[in-house]
Amino acid sequence: MNHTPKYILGLMSGTSLDGLDIALCEFVPAKIVTEKKASAKLSEPYSFKIIQATTLSYSQEMEQMLFGSISDPATILLANHQKYGQWVGKKVKEFLTKNNLSCDLIASHGHTVHHRPELGFTFQLGAGQAIANQSGILVVSDFRSTDISLGGQGAPLVPIGDLLLFPEYKYCLNLGGISNISIKTPSLIKAYDVSLANILLNYLAGLKGHSYDHGGAMAESGQLHQPLFKALNQLEYHQLAAPKSLGIEFFNSQVKPLFEKVNVTVEDALHTAVHYISYQVQQSLEKHQLTNEKMLVTGGGVKNTFLLKCLETYCNKNVTLIVPESEIIDFKEALIFAFMGFLFSKGENNCLKSVTGAKSDNIGGYLYLPL
Repeated sequence: MNHTPKYILGLMSGTSLDGLDIALCEFVPAKIVTEKKASAKLSEPYSFKIIQATTLSYSQEMEQMLFGSISDPATILLANHQKYGQWVGKKVKEFLTKNNLSCDLIASHGHTVHHRPELGFTFQLGAGQAIANQSGILVVSDFRSTDISLGGQGAPLVPIGDLLLFPEYKYCLNLGGISNISIKTPSLIKAYDVSLANILLNYLAGLKGHSYDHGGAMAESGQLHQPLFKALNQLEYHQLAAPKSLGIEFFNSQVKPLFEKVNVTVEDALHTAVHYISYQVQQSLEKHQLTNEKMLVTGGGVKNTFLLKCLETYCNKNVTLIVPESEIIDFKEALIFAFMGFLFSKGENNCLKSVTGAKSDNIGGYLYLPL
């Protein structure tokens, strides 16, 4: 790009289908001394400002389209790729106009439909060209494919932001549709998907007609089902070493069948799921012998009071959980995708081989000019 954009709009749609997160952000170099960087080609840390942010809930029709896309044939999937991109572009334009804001670049994650790094591909719904055409703004999207072409997992992507936007925390945990953790050392950062989180919890709450378990109240009223808890923790994924990543495929093929096999109440299923999520985070901390440190915890799962209580119980001997202000809880991922777009515009790496297992650090994303 010919110049570094000042205002960048980050877009994120998570697998839990909470809605489209929109965050208009600004980044400036941080004037602090830090530990040795993870790569010679990485930038120094940045400070950031979230100028304006919101979450757009999906209509029932849009939610059904996104949820069902994993089983759509190619013709319908590609048509919806354009349809969703056009919708996103229109909503971005409305957001900017309504708030009298300007934007130099849009950085869109899209909505993940297929994530199969073992087969050499990943696919996020939301065509970058359609977003650019509808919004009239430059767009960077498809942040994962380059890394996968280099033999990496293409995930998680948030660690670059954990490293350069939140340098004061050695450990960062995100509780979205999938939980993932970043672990910093003096010379590099490692990260991986830990387990399912809100994908599983929202599915179980849906069995009783709720979109989610408000505050974890249903889960807290249940009891632990030991055989189910044991079966979840024995899943092959949890025995694998990093780098590793998860997609909705893991839920459909391995986790959902375990819940369908057992005769338990929804409350007991939710209670067991919360313990499973918390236990897997604890296992990640103990594998890396993490002690006496603070861990930043963000994502929609933070609003599940019972989940947070369980995490504190499981992890208190390893780390102290730090829950930030609500803006960071809600929009950290959208913020980081805006940051990835910012790094892309500067020609700097935004995807890390120490995280994904790729052959090299790389610049993820493809640029689309509005027509």
